[in-house]
Amino acid sequence: MSVPPGAADCSVQSCSQQLKMFNPAQGSSSLSEQTEAGGGHQEVVGRGGHLREPAAPSPPATDPRPAWARTKPDAAFRHDLERSHHSRSAARRYALNKAGQPGRAGTLRAPGLFRSKLGLYKLSPVPVPNLLPTPPARPQQSARPLPRVGPGRGGPGPQPGAVPASPPAATMSCAALLGLRGPRLLGAAARPPRWSRRRSAGCEPPAGSAVRIGCASGFWGDTATAVPQLLYGGKLDFLVFDYLSEITMSLLTAAKARSPVLGYTPDFVSAAMAPYIKDIHRKGVRVVSNAGGINPLACAAALQEVAKKADVDLKIAVVAGDDLMSEKENLKGAGITDLESGKQFPETVHSMNVYLGARPISRALDLGADIVVTGRCVDSGIVLGPLIHSFGWNRDEFDLLAAGSLAGHLIESGAQCTGGIFTDWHAVPDWHNIGFPIVECSSEGDFILSKPPDTGGLISFGTVAEQLVYELGNPQRYLLPDVTCDFSKVSITEIPGFDGGAVKVHGAKGLPPSTFYKVNATYLDGFRATAVCPVGGPKAVQKGKRTAESILQRTRLIFSQLGYEDYSAVNIQVLGSEDTYGPHARRSIDGGLREAVIWLAVHHKQKEAVEIFSREIAPAGTGMAPGLTGIVGGRPRVSPVLRPFFFYYPKSNVQINLFLNGQHVETFEEDLMFTSDEVVSFDPPKISSELKDLPSGPHTYRLEDLAYTRSGDKGNSANIGVIARHPLYYPYLKKTLTAEALENYFQHILEQEKPEEELVTRYELPGIHGLNFVLKNSLGGGGIASLRSDPQGKALGQMLLDFQIKNVPDLKSLIE
Repeated sequence: MSVPPGAADCSVQSCSQQLKMFNPAQGSSSLSEQTEAGGGHQEVVGRGGHLREPAAPSPPATDPRPAWARTKPDAAFRHDLERSHHSRSAARRYALNKAGQPGRAGTLRAPGLFRSKLGLYKLSPVPVPNLLPTPPARPQQSARPLPRVGPGRGGPGPQPGAVPASPPAATMSCAALLGLRGPRLLGAAARPPRWSRRRSAGCEPPAGSAVRIGCASGFWGDTATAVPQLLYGGKLDFLVFDYLSEITMSLLTAAKARSPVLGYTPDFVSAAMAPYIKDIHRKGVRVVSNAGGINPLACAAALQEVAKKADVDLKIAVVAGDDLMSEKENLKGAGITDLESGKQFPETVHSMNVYLGARPISRALDLGADIVVTGRCVDSGIVLGPLIHSFGWNRDEFDLLAAGSLAGHLIESGAQCTGGIFTDWHAVPDWHNIGFPIVECSSEGDFILSKPPDTGGLISFGTVAEQLVYELGNPQRYLLPDVTCDFSKVSITEIPGFDGGAVKVHGAKGLPPSTFYKVNATYLDGFRATAVCPVGGPKAVQKGKRTAESILQRTRLIFSQLGYEDYSAVNIQVLGSEDTYGPHARRSIDGGLREAVIWLAVHHKQKEAVEIFSREIAPAGTGMAPGLTGIVGGRPRVSPVLRPFFFYYPKSNVQINLFLNGQHVETFEEDLMFTSDEVVSFDPPKISSELKDLPSGPHTYRLEDLAYTRSGDKGNSANIGVIARHPLYYPYLKKTLTAEALENYFQHILEQEKPEEELVTRYELPGIHGLNFVLKNSLGGGGIASLRSDPQGKALGQMLLDFQIKNVPDLKSLIE
């Protein structure tokens, strides 16, 4: 999940104001629409792909079917199941019941029984009542036995060629190539049916079938232009929205504390869905979003009101169960420690949310949902869920699950993979109309990433490779609830002849996932405020620093008079003076800068103390340095600090509930059959002899001349990905950019808690000729707990571009 700079300062009050003013539109008039007819034809496919009649299973002693079904002949009842939109689970349970083995949704008790007894069916979307009674709510239990230490693995993020100066003369537009409803990028087959297609040996989806998924939001606050662009120009099967990050969850938690009807992202309802809900319905595009945040049921209720006013009949599902606040007392004293800092479980917990996986989303789609709203889930799950639903990928098909997760990882940040924040930003056209990403995925896991025709932005090896390394830890152990991914050998290949570019991505590998979920908890840790004040005139930097120091000195004097403690933390930066660069700052302007911006942030345990600080900013405009022009945003806002706390929690202890149009329909349970908690240690690769023997020379290059970079965050750690612009540069990058070299370069931002602690780890991605560096304790607490102007490490990759690659031969001549 991407969060732009400034999101941490987003007012929680704005959430309340947006909801208060929310008046959903009646829905826009539909554009030209095509109706896709689906008949009631059925196929029964046996092993080897041959058509055959299903063998009738032996009836049990008593008929286990519900009363409404007993009045029908067995064949008629089975025919109803064949037409069910949530057939995969319903038909499987019917087969299990007929064999005297009651099954439960979400758990593959006998995965081969459905194939051998009933064969595989191509199904049409006609709803059918649930066959099993709703499972009773899990009773409140006393403290469950929990491991005192979670698995020793990181959590979810929860990885060549030059940019062409201009498209070739024979470039064909995407619109002309694809046609209105014409052939797809991955094959010449027409639009695949909107039912689940279950894979098994000898029974694959039709050759050339593909699923198209577009992402219209990379964070809470993304542009509203993405929805019409994708809806009318993307030829989509699914439209997904990613809104959540650790910062966003903290803001939504605070919003729900103000009002029980808040806690979700209202923009999804009012700006993304309300104006287009009629066309979304008529086009048959299904929607998946984690906009539910802390309160997914309230989000779904608001959507129902929009649908009702627009007079459209939509099935809106909710995936709930990520909220663990009911387990707070059970978790105390269980020996749980933070995954990053090792601190003990906090006494006062404000929120606890599990990163759920893709299977519950897939199940909600199986049940016939047109829109699926979730709370906290891994970002890539909003894409993997529709793919599991569409292709019927099994739990042990780890390479396919890894490929679907990679597709989600690449597009979940919206325009970040279509030219947004690209190192070569100057080569990206039309930012104002930047295209949002579309992945077209095959049942075999390969996919093509493109964007709608006639949009700005750029899709190239560089733009997509940068997003691959975004917010990545160990690329060989990228941990998700559904699969452990290995992205180290992923390849990205540019496809010529597309307006705006397109790439094919493949090579993701998968391993079994853990039996644990990762949990993001927050706890109250005092209050904060930030003053941002421009200052002009000669010696602006010196004036800015003295002003900030004088404000702190005055407020500390007031604190001592009132008996308050000192600040817990302060941060003074003068933006423009390159304070964030530390020893690498350039100060070559004669007489110093004449424009600068004061960044003064404070943290205190008591709200009253921070309020004093907030009141004492404005007096500096008349009693301190000349040239102080104002306070950006007015008097600094005092806000609570909700600090993150990450830990692992057993999947078996999490109850996931599915709701459809406000009614509880099912309790989903994860199948733990294909999981593993094997701890894999990481041994940094040694410098090979071929690197030691690389030719040297008199030349020096800036890193930007040889590589792309992108940086991201996870908690208090940052990552910086470096991708060679050409494979011949890669050995020199590996030799020069060591973990030790980067730790020395960023020493001014790293906070060492233990002596001799190594704070930088390097990983390799030979598939894209890339390196990934993880910088521990580099963000001053991270998120809204950080007082820095870059709490998410967004600029770290840009800072690294000035790193010097010295004593090398003329590398540019090697590729000319």
